[in-house]
Amino acid sequence: MTSEKTDQQNHSIAHYSALKTAVANGEESLLKTLLANQTMQPLEKSYLIDLAKLDNNQSIINLLEAVPVEG
Repeated sequence: MTSEKTDQQNHSIAHYSALKTAVANGEESLLKTLLANQTMQPLEKSYLIDLAKLDNNQSIINLLEAVPVEG
């Protein structure tokens, strides 16, 4: 069971890293793919929105703001 949890955490970390890279690079289409049917923790969402605001990329900001927050 520990191995399954570790694999899940590694996947989550890799997915979040991919989200950060897509936001930083302004890759809107990749971001749409990565965000499909996803929820986020409030702190993660806030960080990614702040990152998008650095480039003033309103379309990416809008995509991120539309993501539902977990629990």
